Amino acid sequence: MKTVAQMLRSKPHQTIHRIAPDATMLDALQVMAEHNVGALLVMEGNHLLGIVSERDYARKGVLLGRSSIGTRVREIMSVPVISVTPRQSIRECMELMTERHLRHLPVLEEGELVGLLSIGDLVKETVAEQDGLIQQLEQYIRGA
Repeated sequence: MKTVAQMLRSKPHQTIHRIAPDATMLDALQVMAEHNVGALLVMEGNHLLGIVSERDYARKGVLLGRSSIGTRVREIMSVPVISVTPRQSIRECMELMTERHLRHLPVLEEGELVGLLSIGDLVKETVAEQDGLIQQLEQYIRGA
């Protein structure tokens, strides 16, 4: 199974969408909608402070009657951020996401942000790996 580093190298889009902790949730929702993503990394300079998702907004904002204009990202972001390193396997990432109910995993190397994995990225990679394995088995069975 591939490592996170291998997967990041083959990932076509490396854009990591981020927002400042003092931005409003309305700002965050607009950025998410503009880029068709479900979460943003909350960053101050190069320092990762948290992650904010549509789920955070629904549970910690809307359900508590908070305004998207008056609520700052820092008030509802998820902390601490659960992250992985480039050396970890895709399987480890999937297990972590499953057990912790996560949809996004920042990738940190020596404290520095080097990428972001989504559950969609991991599913795509797993399907591609399974397809390759099936092809190899079919060729083996045919004696090719």
